[in-house]
Amino acid sequence: MLHLFKLVSRMLVPAILGTFLFVGGYYLGTTRANSPETFDGPVSGIYNLENNFVSTSGIPTRSENSPTCTDERGANVPCLLGRITVEQKVDIDADFSQFWRAWNIISEKYVPTKHAQVSNQEKVWGAISGLANSLGDPYTYFLPPQEKVLFEQEVTGKFGGVGMQIGMKDGLVTVIAPLKDSPAERAGILKGDKVIIIDGATTTEMTLDKALYLIRGEVGKVVHLSLLRDGVDKLIDVSITREEIKVPTVETEKKDGVFIIRYFGFPATGAELFRNALEEFAQSGTDKLVLDLRGNPGGYLEVAVDIASWFLPEGKVIVSEAEKDGTGDVYRSRGHSGIPPGFTFVILIDGGSASASEILAGALQQHGVVKLVGTKTFGKGSVQELIPITETTSLKITIARWITPNGTNLSEGGIEPDFVVELTKEQVDKGEDPQLEKAIEVAKQPQQ
Repeated sequence: MLHLFKLVSRMLVPAILGTFLFVGGYYLGTTRANSPETFDGPVSGIYNLENNFVSTSGIPTRSENSPTCTDERGANVPCLLGRITVEQKVDIDADFSQFWRAWNIISEKYVPTKHAQVSNQEKVWGAISGLANSLGDPYTYFLPPQEKVLFEQEVTGKFGGVGMQIGMKDGLVTVIAPLKDSPAERAGILKGDKVIIIDGATTTEMTLDKALYLIRGEVGKVVHLSLLRDGVDKLIDVSITREEIKVPTVETEKKDGVFIIRYFGFPATGAELFRNALEEFAQSGTDKLVLDLRGNPGGYLEVAVDIASWFLPEGKVIVSEAEKDGTGDVYRSRGHSGIPPGFTFVILIDGGSASASEILAGALQQHGVVKLVGTKTFGKGSVQELIPITETTSLKITIARWITPNGTNLSEGGIEPDFVVELTKEQVDKGEDPQLEKAIEVAKQPQQ
């Protein structure tokens, strides 16, 4: 047994310590300003984005003159991290002896029941996953090999699934928006639906990457979802056949003398695609523009900065970041040119507009170049970076909070429209779109 312990220790101590040193080294030495792996939220796909909501129910509060905290029942408990605010409390040194004791007990005594034997490597992955999950941030998580492959498939904009974005809101897996013409949309799934059960597995204690893994699967196979919808007393059960999902990006049309750009995501190629749409606008014979960001879950920050630069003078602040030490980069307009002078501009937003959509809409609204029509945005104001841990695994970690030009923390509630217009399911079923109608009306008004 002693020999086995020494053998396990020699294999695992370097692995665990190496992991922590790698992540720690990132904070000390890695520059990510121009990194293609820097996200304000993952590229449009089946999951994404969060509203950093963390329930304070049962969270212990710090008692005065005591190294412990007092929970809601009045009991003294260890106090490591206060999650009521985003500020980290002073921590104590970690005691790794308890980890190794638990490891040895599991190795010596655990007998599998219904499940297959777990390998030592899978235990290490589980430990790292638990470390990431302990932060209480649904957008910081470990990607073991299978999940890493799924994530990379999504970034390419082509994958097998049902075609919807999901995020974590109020502790529940929530649909941000179904993709246009996707199996999810055809099945009647709506933004705001809560995904409670996936193929029999309850999601209440599930991470986003786990929900992604369960919803995604082989093309042609069926996934069964149970949804909780506002105003409906019982769960809604739907069965959806997975398809190869190709994420759309841009659609354009001219309606009632107004040029409309529908923008569905911020992928790596999004800046070029938007530039092409603007060229169509310049040649359309109108100076009235509507940008539809409804159901757009975000993606690459650089794309949002590039798009905003078409509408703001050079040097204007688009968004600032607040990193762990309180500092962070400020992203400013590059001052692109080519927009017709004197044009009127309206952006459509809703609860499915998140992350890069909110950065873009918030910056242009607060600089006074656009009016917003629709409903309040999702409220996802954090940036993640994908950091390799090994050749087959990665850690996706929140590294900053986004702050709009007027100082708004996007995660504290989202962007409010200038004109609030609701859109009901009944109106959608009838082919009506009062939000777009209002946007066209506002775009036609003389510029003030």
